[in-house]
Amino acid sequence: MLNYSRSIFLVVTALFMMLSAAPAMPAAEATFADYKYVLHISDMDPSKQELILNNASNLLAAYQPGAVEVEIVAYGPGLRLMFAENVHAKRIDALFQSGVKFSACGVTLKGMTAQLGYEPKLNPEAKVVPGGIVRIGELVKQGYIYVKP
Repeated sequence: MLNYSRSIFLVVTALFMMLSAAPAMPAAEATFADYKYVLHISDMDPSKQELILNNASNLLAAYQPGAVEVEIVAYGPGLRLMFAENVHAKRIDALFQSGVKFSACGVTLKGMTAQLGYEPKLNPEAKVVPGGIVRIGELVKQGYIYVKP
């Protein structure tokens, strides 16, 4: 009996040591929503800016609270949607308060900064991501439905 108990102890200790020494996996974004959408904007057409915000509002209205996640990703000229002085700033704030996420392309921001000579101020709700197209790919891989109005 003593040898059996000692064997179990050694096995459990070895498993614990193996698991604690394993490299940490990057944490996946936890989501409990049944439906996930990534909305993409890459041009500065004011009607498309309004359309993408309408899409986000419509998605929130179509599902029960907590059943849908929406993220708007902007790059290229579409980044202007997320400029602080954009005419839709209050609407972006309201959508953010309702759970919509806003991702701004860092590559585009860097390019615009070089072109303008200063970094444009973004809406405080916009999170800068390394690359807009990369972010879209990450979200699609996580099961998000891709929409480009």
